Amino acid sequence: MAILSPLRSEVRLSVGEKLWNVNWGLVVLLAAVSAVGFAMLYSAANGSWNPWASRQIIRFGFGVAFLVAAALVDVRHWMRLSYPLYFLALILLCVVDIAGADAMGAQRWIDFHYFQLQPSELMKVGLVMALARYFHGIGPDQIGRISLLFVPLMLIVAPVLLVLKQPDLGTAVMLLASGAAMFFLAGVRMWKFALVLAGAVASVPVVWHFLHPYQKARILTFLDPERDPLGAGYHILQSKIALGSGGIFGKGFMLGTQSHLNFLPEKQTDFIFTMLAEEFGIVGGIVLLSLYALVLVYGIAIALRSRNQYGRLLAMGITVTFFLYVFVNIAMVMGLLPVVGVPLPLVSYGGTSMLSILFSFGLVISVYVHRDVRVGRRGSGDRF
Repeated sequence: MAILSPLRSEVRLSVGEKLWNVNWGLVVLLAAVSAVGFAMLYSAANGSWNPWASRQIIRFGFGVAFLVAAALVDVRHWMRLSYPLYFLALILLCVVDIAGADAMGAQRWIDFHYFQLQPSELMKVGLVMALARYFHGIGPDQIGRISLLFVPLMLIVAPVLLVLKQPDLGTAVMLLASGAAMFFLAGVRMWKFALVLAGAVASVPVVWHFLHPYQKARILTFLDPERDPLGAGYHILQSKIALGSGGIFGKGFMLGTQSHLNFLPEKQTDFIFTMLAEEFGIVGGIVLLSLYALVLVYGIAIALRSRNQYGRLLAMGITVTFFLYVFVNIAMVMGLLPVVGVPLPLVSYGGTSMLSILFSFGLVISVYVHRDVRVGRRGSGDRF
């Protein structure tokens, strides 16, 4: 039974009532997107659950448990934990730099023997949480003070520099984009974004000097994919061939020639959307995009429904970050952006990515369950 607090005029829900208030429609949508991923991983292994699909299903099961657990926790507790979780992810990024596991020329994982952890995936959630708490704390009336923007800038710059050392240019750019989105959602004026953009453009020659050779090759290949068709341009050219050969309805499940004859690289991770489009055509791609669009609509609606600033920023920040990763991956495999190694959320193979995304949507659902909770700011006279 709901209990009305006499001090704060708020409804305190029991665990059973919280479970009833969980947005199960959003959970079903996330499950539907993940099911598409299971099917494509099964196809990528030529009709076998191993080695990818079975593991991904198990991870999804754990992820749903994390999602429900996160949804039941009061959003005020998540606000208190925002900075600790951010700094935990930052410490793990430092550990990667010192004792991370190498794979494919990059040092991005911590090997715990039974599983590998990719801290940059955790930072995607931690950064949004930390920025949501900071901007909630200063309030919209002080957002125009430039001096107050230094701290959130450092919250973004620190993980970006650590991720660049791995090296992982794609994730670093996405962290920057997520941080910029949080600044915009918090109400930072557009002329400040224009100044930062002008500075970024002016620094391009300096940044180019510090890029790794393979990163420069990816950018040059994006501008002219046929300059090295058997080398740096191979990935994107094969992706375009597979996309085009799928037509409207595709070649059929497990009948894609580019993927099953191993012309398509990284078909279980970065280029899994290409395999989907080859086997199910434009129709299959539109179905997946429609599922993603519905997830985004749910996230935005939950953010707008929240009565507290922290909940609005948290739910909207996670939703926008989710959109950015979907957009960048699909634009990348279509040749509209350089190849940067960004996975397709809930569909590409990856344990840390799956768990972190489902946990982050657990936070979004927590905002929905506790949408009428008041969250005070320090110095405002309200309790947290």
